[in-house]
Amino acid sequence: MLASLSRRAWNIQPVYGAQHPPLDPRLTKNFIKDRSKTNALPMKSKKASSFHEFARNTSDAWDIGDDEDEDFSSSSSSLQTLNSKVAKATAAQVLENHSKLRAKPERAQSTLSDMPTNCKVIKSSSEAQLSRTSEEACVRTPLQKQQSLPLRPVIPLVARISDQNASGAPPMTVREKTRLEKFRQLLSSHNTDLDELRKCSWPGVPREVRPVTWRLLSGYLPANMERRKLTLQRKREEYFGFIQQYYDSRNEEHHQDTYRQIHIDIPRTNPLIPLFQQPLVQEIFERILFIWAIRHPASGYVQGINDLVTPFFVVFLSEYVEEDVENFDVTNLSQDVLRSIEADSFWCMSKLLDGIQDNYTFAQPGIQKKVKALEELVSRIDEQVHNHFRKYEVEYLQFAFRWMNNLLMRELPLRCTIRLWDTYQSEPEGFSHFHLYVCAAFLIKWRKEILDEEDFQGLLMLLQNLPTIHWGNEEIGLLLAEAYRLKYMFADAPNHYRR
Repeated sequence: MLASLSRRAWNIQPVYGAQHPPLDPRLTKNFIKDRSKTNALPMKSKKASSFHEFARNTSDAWDIGDDEDEDFSSSSSSLQTLNSKVAKATAAQVLENHSKLRAKPERAQSTLSDMPTNCKVIKSSSEAQLSRTSEEACVRTPLQKQQSLPLRPVIPLVARISDQNASGAPPMTVREKTRLEKFRQLLSSHNTDLDELRKCSWPGVPREVRPVTWRLLSGYLPANMERRKLTLQRKREEYFGFIQQYYDSRNEEHHQDTYRQIHIDIPRTNPLIPLFQQPLVQEIFERILFIWAIRHPASGYVQGINDLVTPFFVVFLSEYVEEDVENFDVTNLSQDVLRSIEADSFWCMSKLLDGIQDNYTFAQPGIQKKVKALEELVSRIDEQVHNHFRKYEVEYLQFAFRWMNNLLMRELPLRCTIRLWDTYQSEPEGFSHFHLYVCAAFLIKWRKEILDEEDFQGLLMLLQNLPTIHWGNEEIGLLLAEAYRLKYMFADAPNHYRR
């Protein structure tokens, strides 16, 4: 990442005014057809060695006549000739264009006659701004259409949390409406059928019902409708009881290292998304991670766990926010709502980590086993890719450790992670066992690009920076389908991928 940032920094070029770039008489030769070579000004070849020389070499067009500009003082007569010729040529071009416009009065008249009678003819842009009212409905020609400016800060595509590839939700199809209604019927029943809910959630959960669905699938909420409200109230109070009991201990000597590491990692969590850079959100994450670490001394806090909070936080925040959450200011929410989001995120993250805690205990044995299993699996399903890695001495641990430690969150946009977790929570041992097959399918997805790289450095650069920025629901759906196929073939027959 640092290498890519340094490359971008060296690629930055000086930016000048769009209307008045640095004067280079060679650029004006298109305006003067009869210009001779003797009028061309010699350009300095030496590079600016100081700020003053740099300023002189980047003067705007209106600085030509200044006495302090020594670069052009010796050729003022040539500049006057050049400027007069440019002015004459420009004036001639304007007159020619004007005469062409006047030569077609019939066309202009016909265009005006085709306009609706209730539209006023605008003679100038300033008059247009003054006379434009909401009642005017003039028909615009294609040439008059302009793209509107964005009303909110532009978020990079990789940082958009929307379910779709493009910002803005498209109209819901009939099939999506039917699925949403099916979810609402399941969730509103007296005892929700969790097996049926998992079956419906596997291909994705509608945004409107995702918060309550995730609470149920994670085991945080009971299936019985009558018990849910009391359970939420009790668990939220229990979490804030932990805050009162443990959070002040972050300043104690034996907890300082844990809190310091959390405090360092939080600002690095999804740095492209403004939501996660808000101080209030970072404080919430610090409390969640510190309390989890204190209550799980076998593993404590490990880098990478901070990423696992974000999908839950975004999903539970979306329950109270209609707009896109990327730019949402959480200070607009009440204290009670923020406390509910914080507590629910803590408990659901805890449920997730209960199933993969061996990934984060000493020496992280769970990750070691999964990476080894991935290597064995790939050697069976795509021997060519496996041998390619061996040829250039690429170890699976060098790229797949992060895939297991962060559950592919560093490889995929957050919107894709949320969709992926819909399925993970629908699968038995989704975050541990099924994730192995998703990683295998993800690796084979890039087999062509992998085989095109023919050195160690190129392979690692590719595998650590895979181009998933444009991915959305469709790509994740295909990835999950391939992972399910691999699981169906190998899960019940593990000898198929053992040597």
